[in-house]
Amino acid sequence: MKLNLYQIDAFTDQVFGGNPACVVPLEKWLPDDMLMKIAQENAVAETAFFVPKKDAIHLRWFTPEIEMDLCGHATLATAHCLKTILNYPSNTILFETLSGELKIEVDGDLYRMDFPSRMPIKAELPAIIAQSLNIQPKEVYKSRDYLLVYESEEDVKNIKINRQQFDLINLDPGGVIVTAVGTNDDFVSRFFTPQASILEDPVTGSAHCSLIPFWAERLGKNILKASQISERVGTLYCENLGERVIISGKAKTYSMGSLWTV
Repeated sequence: MKLNLYQIDAFTDQVFGGNPACVVPLEKWLPDDMLMKIAQENAVAETAFFVPKKDAIHLRWFTPEIEMDLCGHATLATAHCLKTILNYPSNTILFETLSGELKIEVDGDLYRMDFPSRMPIKAELPAIIAQSLNIQPKEVYKSRDYLLVYESEEDVKNIKINRQQFDLINLDPGGVIVTAVGTNDDFVSRFFTPQASILEDPVTGSAHCSLIPFWAERLGKNILKASQISERVGTLYCENLGERVIISGKAKTYSMGSLWTV
């Protein structure tokens, strides 16, 4: 079987920036083990698969290890693929997902994603995670992911993970966010996933479901600009709406091709 395959860099306006995701359109769902094998072969943080329905698009996300409940950058990549490559006629795209209905509004080259809010609550940091960090956080919170608050952007930049220690814990499907107030942005972050083939995710849209309400409350403002300061760097435009958050970003197509499953 021959399938189309698109690789798109999300949360950036330039190729080789942001977070790469693969997008594979389907006419009908393949077996889950085949979707997993394709994601493993693609070897990026997320591969998005979608099947068009009458009034919406059924969207699923796979890492090389598991199916995810929510992925921001692969959602953005899919919207970009639909709009700029597959000539999707509307500027509103509705996705049906494991996290419910997600609405994307296309505004020029900006994709506004309406996602659920996941306000983190105070938590204790597992010893395995604490022992894997070269700098300890000043505060610890948790929703799906652990959210570790640091004193400064410089601290976040300088975080190093002892992977041998870090991989002793399984947070399936979550990870560890490290964050601080930004120097030039409202806040910055990085994101790490234990036992994953890719330790540091370059730009993590779903992590901002927690980061946006947290920093909106902390900073007393609902419109925020954020950077994920991995090596590739990504920019996110954020809005806190209470039970929902708006995560906006740009994307660039890197490649278009085909794959064969037999």
